[in-house]
Amino acid sequence: MKVKHLGLVGIGMVAGFAASVQFSAFAQKGGAAPLPLDELRQLADVYGLIKSDYVEKVEDKKLLTQAISGMVGSLDPHSVYLDKKAYAEMRDSMQGRFVGLGIEVAMEDGYVKIVSPIEDSPAFRAGIKSGDLITRIDSTPVKGLTLDEAIKKMRGEPKSKVVLTIARRGEDKPWIVPLTREQIKVVSVKGKIIEPGYGWLRISQFQEKTLDDMAKKVNALYAQNPQMKGLVLDLRNDPGGLLPGAVGVSAAFLPPNQEIVSTTGQLRDSNQKFYGRREFYASPGEGDPLARLPAALKKVPMVVLVNGGSASASEIVAGALQDYKRAIIMGTQTFGKGSVQTLRQLSPDTAVKLTTARYFTPKGRSIQAKGIVPDLMVDETAEGDGMNSVRVREADLEKHLSDGSGKPEDAALKLRREQLAEDQRALAMAKSRKPLEFGSADDFQLAQAINHLKGKPVLLSKAEPREAKAEAEPLAKPDVSTPPELKNGTTK
Repeated sequence: MKVKHLGLVGIGMVAGFAASVQFSAFAQKGGAAPLPLDELRQLADVYGLIKSDYVEKVEDKKLLTQAISGMVGSLDPHSVYLDKKAYAEMRDSMQGRFVGLGIEVAMEDGYVKIVSPIEDSPAFRAGIKSGDLITRIDSTPVKGLTLDEAIKKMRGEPKSKVVLTIARRGEDKPWIVPLTREQIKVVSVKGKIIEPGYGWLRISQFQEKTLDDMAKKVNALYAQNPQMKGLVLDLRNDPGGLLPGAVGVSAAFLPPNQEIVSTTGQLRDSNQKFYGRREFYASPGEGDPLARLPAALKKVPMVVLVNGGSASASEIVAGALQDYKRAIIMGTQTFGKGSVQTLRQLSPDTAVKLTTARYFTPKGRSIQAKGIVPDLMVDETAEGDGMNSVRVREADLEKHLSDGSGKPEDAALKLRREQLAEDQRALAMAKSRKPLEFGSADDFQLAQAINHLKGKPVLLSKAEPREAKAEAEPLAKPDVSTPPELKNGTTK
């Protein structure tokens, strides 16, 4: 059977929300190793025992599907088997639309952990927070379910209802949350003039139309205020998205032809470089969405806001702008999702999303399980870091990949996990606070960004990054090249 595949990079599975698509297709690896016959015989023996001895009959399709799902899901938090429904939903969500609850999730200790709620979603409006654990979906315990099975139970038709049981560390009783599923359209780009001369541009997810939408919004901002003195690029709670969008957004602010990101993996074609050129961020036959941007955009002073919910594609942007010293990165340490997932299409309706590579910033830094450490650490509020201090991060996920350096896990990473329970005390303190509206008059970090652009003092965090600074000792950059076929890649 011919296996079709697409490259992916993203933060993980979401209840009604997909991972992100990389720009090009990866070639399949030739010369596979011989099959382990003894282990395959054991698998066949177990299959036969279930068929003959189990208390009731089990369909072949169910057994084989669950075997595939378990095999893929055992690798890392971001590899998953997609059945017909999940694959269709992923394709829809690549375009920024889906039916669901609006939560980004990962599996942790047998429970579904909330990575981040999507703005203005049912989960966000109900007060669900990063770090919350889902213990029941309706009456079904989550313990024992795979992540894919749990996500399927949270999906459904528009206006249908589901009840989640939420556990928060530091809380004595579980929280029962009734939610109504709805069609969610993620607005990828927002922006406005904060005050004369200073603009705010927010990207909440990298979608197929993000570059077009960004160009329109930037042009509108410059039409309002042609003499822009400073711009804030807001990537907080941006879980990632399409890699071409991340490359294009980075290219919009950098000199032409700069390297944006590179990937390295087992496959020869997993070793790639991505540059700030049209062929790396626009589909063949389409025009250059960045050609419409004002030339002043490459020179305007910038601050990039990030937090623990900034992941994957948004970390690519932050890492590239930080490496070239094009912008000041401000906020709190990012998620640390530095791996690439490839979508291998098994049939017209099913696929496997498989981790195939790690990505590196232009200076060769691996972000995997580390994240981007801001140049200026600034808490979420004047009183402290609020919910951000208890966010789940890549390093907290069970079976997460190492950074690829071959070094033992940093002691600080272990300390991070040991401190998680203690940190959850902040959940109770922040429980009564309404969700922060990015870009509002109450947005403390945005206010500090504007202060920095004006040359005024910034109120810095007293906390240190959870891990050692990723940029302190850059890893040796992989020797990667750009094959000709990459220039003709698609995002479909």
